[in-house]
Amino acid sequence: MVWLSTCPPNANYSSSIVSVLSSYPTRRSSKTHSVLLWATKSSRPKMSSDSLPPLPQNRIVVGCGGVGLDFLAAVASYPNPDDKIRSTSLKVQGGGNAGNALTCAARLGLNPRIISKIADDLQGKGILEEFEADGVNTSFLVVSKEGNSPFTYVIVDNQTKTRTCIHTPGYPPMIPDDISQWNLLSALNGVRIAYFDGRLTETAIVLAQEELNSIYLILPEQAARKKIPIFIDLERKREGLDDLLKLADYAACSAKFPQAKVINMGNILSQAWTEAPSIPSALVSMLLRLPNMKFVIVTLGEGGCIMLERSENEGPESEETDVDSLFELLKQRKDDSVPFPTCVSSLVTKLRANGIGTVSGRLFVGTAEKIPPSELIDTTGAGDAFIGAILYAICANVAPEKMLPFAAQVAAIGCRALGARTGLPQRTDPRLASFWQ
Repeated sequence: MVWLSTCPPNANYSSSIVSVLSSYPTRRSSKTHSVLLWATKSSRPKMSSDSLPPLPQNRIVVGCGGVGLDFLAAVASYPNPDDKIRSTSLKVQGGGNAGNALTCAARLGLNPRIISKIADDLQGKGILEEFEADGVNTSFLVVSKEGNSPFTYVIVDNQTKTRTCIHTPGYPPMIPDDISQWNLLSALNGVRIAYFDGRLTETAIVLAQEELNSIYLILPEQAARKKIPIFIDLERKREGLDDLLKLADYAACSAKFPQAKVINMGNILSQAWTEAPSIPSALVSMLLRLPNMKFVIVTLGEGGCIMLERSENEGPESEETDVDSLFELLKQRKDDSVPFPTCVSSLVTKLRANGIGTVSGRLFVGTAEKIPPSELIDTTGAGDAFIGAILYAICANVAPEKMLPFAAQVAAIGCRALGARTGLPQRTDPRLASFWQ
């Protein structure tokens, strides 16, 4: 058994909201008491609003997926079996892929709406309060009178800069009937883009199909609008995900998702989605199998990212280029001496993946910020921050060459604090100034 003491004398109890740490009965009273972590204001200077570009004209985004509460404990090093150790810092705050990504999007200036499910318990109340403090619309968040809200124990290893997550799902789980047809249509009203984190797939599919089939029923003035674009986060294969992918316009995934590997995740064997031997060829395979998909991004952590964008303009006379060879050429063009995120790209060309097929498009290779070891605190939620920034870039019609470094910068800023949301930048953060010019 591993014992972890979470009340060290030098613990950092700052939080972005009033967060519920624990609830317990005392010997002096039968009443339940709550331990709260109170917000602290950041002293970081902010940019003047006059120096910022105008916000996107349509900045409403709806997201469907996981939310929860994270109990984060940083330790000097990960414990061995049967160890008793102390944490070096502790934080309790909202979590979940969709929750984190939409919080990031809200801080950058978007108006997110979250569709998910929590329980009417202390954790659920903390989740709601934090969303509302960050400007995330919770009108479509289902609150169960019984059960428990999702929560995750996160152990952050200060030595290896890694984190281990132990997740407890919410109960009862969300089902499509939890949200009425009227609320569904209301959630989609005026939306620029819809985001799904790959969880709650049954509800997500219903929502995605409504976007395709019922967009003209929402309000008369929207009758001439095109369908709402759909963005999907592909962390790993899940039941029902293939049906959702067929409706998607954009996707981001981890390196584990697309390639032909069997991934052992506890007692679950997760088969990767394609049979491609490399990430670039897997991207070609995904665009061939998903004709609606405009681009796919593979995130590689400190290794940056790879993106393949479909093009409809390439003429039939163009020569084919092997996608793996092109990827190697782009990697050689990277300047590894630059500490901040950058991006290199190909011209539009026919990209061939041997044994898979050919697709017309552009290949992008993005780098991550080189964070000094003394500044790297916690990578929890870095991928969610990346996606939140991508959502903003899509709403603002930002070109891929600028979108990928921007998303990498936002993710890197978040890694400088404990927890997925503590370090997420506001739109006025001076570290984003170069991207607003």
